[in-house]
Amino acid sequence: MAASCVAASELLHNMRQTSIFYPKASCLIRRISTTSIQSDSQPQLKAKSVPQQLVGVVGLEIHAQINSSTKLFSGSPVRFSAPPNSLVSFFDASLPGTLPVLNKRCVEAAVMTGLSLNCTINRKSLFDRKHYFYADLPAGYQITQHRRPIAVDGTLTYSLFGGKKKNQMIRKKVHIKQIQLEQDSGKSLHDDARSQTLIDLNRAGVGLMELVMEPDMSCGEEAAAAVRELQLILQALGTCQGNMSEGQLRVDANVSVHRPGEPLGIRTEVKNINSVRYLARAINYEIQRQIDVLQRGGTVQSETRAYDSKSGETIPMRDKEGLQDYRFMPEPNLPPLIVYEDNASLTTCIDACQAVVVQKIKEGLPELPSVKRDRLVQTHGILPEHSFTLVNEEGLVEFFEAVLKETKKEPRKVIGWVTNELLGHLKQQDLSVSQSPISPSALAELLELHEMGHISSSVAKQVFQEMWRSSGKTALQITQEQDLGLVSDTAQLHSICQQVVDSHPDEVQAIRNGNKKVLNKLMGLVQKETKGRADPVLVRGILQKKTS
Repeated sequence: MAASCVAASELLHNMRQTSIFYPKASCLIRRISTTSIQSDSQPQLKAKSVPQQLVGVVGLEIHAQINSSTKLFSGSPVRFSAPPNSLVSFFDASLPGTLPVLNKRCVEAAVMTGLSLNCTINRKSLFDRKHYFYADLPAGYQITQHRRPIAVDGTLTYSLFGGKKKNQMIRKKVHIKQIQLEQDSGKSLHDDARSQTLIDLNRAGVGLMELVMEPDMSCGEEAAAAVRELQLILQALGTCQGNMSEGQLRVDANVSVHRPGEPLGIRTEVKNINSVRYLARAINYEIQRQIDVLQRGGTVQSETRAYDSKSGETIPMRDKEGLQDYRFMPEPNLPPLIVYEDNASLTTCIDACQAVVVQKIKEGLPELPSVKRDRLVQTHGILPEHSFTLVNEEGLVEFFEAVLKETKKEPRKVIGWVTNELLGHLKQQDLSVSQSPISPSALAELLELHEMGHISSSVAKQVFQEMWRSSGKTALQITQEQDLGLVSDTAQLHSICQQVVDSHPDEVQAIRNGNKKVLNKLMGLVQKETKGRADPVLVRGILQKKTS
């Protein structure tokens, strides 16, 4: 016991010696046990011997590529997968004598994003040169906003499922330290076979928004939920397409562990994570890796790591023990960036067409994802988790509401068809909502047939399958061609039910003995005989009389 207390004391001492501070402490804690569970019969020993648990702390730095037709400081077009070095201007290649010209669209995108994230928009922001020397950065510096960014002090509210059964909706917030405008670098293409590196400058100079999130998260699931919410916001605004596989949204995660109440631990940076799912896995792995290091009496190294999706592990890239001197300096070729509150604040010498006006941008903001989800729940009475499914898929909200306009079916019943049947088929074939072979009006017609009692629920699903395969055929046509309408002949149903009752005496006796659940089996047999065309309410009534 004494030895274990000494070891715990040394571990705490080592952590104090090697700790550094993040800008803010996290109040969201993910508890991870660092010792084995003690016996319930020894509560006093447990309280004295078990050290306080280590928890994860996560902050994010996100680079969002601005959705603009041209680059941040040049007129070169922006296009993914263009032939190498085909979209490069003299300025992008850093030829002598070239000067930057600021893209107004990129400034408006940054202001719009800042407003949507509850940021303070700085009326005056500055550009700086950040010096570092990579082959894909021809100027030897990046133009960014280090001293005074365009937006500061925002918040992002996100939701995730938690609780014991993971079915409870939990809302959380992460603070946005700043949003800054900067230019992207080129891309290095490594040819290991020839031991050479090729440079493609098509991406050099593309406008980026760097969003710095405070370390307010505690695990990979929280970080993934925050990034997904940000992705939806950017897509709703149109400021970034948010396609992570094309590098339009790149995430760096700063991860550390500590004991609550103590200084935050040494952090590692996991670079360039290109999917929300990998982000959660990379962070959770890194938290557990750091805990394992500390439990063994080691020290977490300040380093940059990469996530290997095949092994599910983070791997070291380079250490960060030495403080890199970026030699920041004011950008001499760009004046301060001024944005205006409203038209009244414009001076006579300012061209209104060239000015960025905050009030005008604010008035043009679209409905944001969180507002849309709340509206769907309040207006249509659907469950919160269903609202998340609708908003997460581009075009699905519009599809759902278009169906509602053309059917009398309750929204709670329509949502099942949209999220289960329609979305399930789209996912199977990797199609978007806009590519669906079934239109909202076609689905509404099918639901109306079911609502009016012309077809059963099982037949409705059968007709849906046929509509999916035979694009262009309506639900009514398929129902008539295949004679799938409900059997309305009461005498015929009585005859079929009597045959089922006569051929299953054991089930009938079980029902008469009080086992009412067996009635469902007999109903299934009747539906089998009628190929799903029998009215279940009518069949249940007939069977109840015949088995009473």
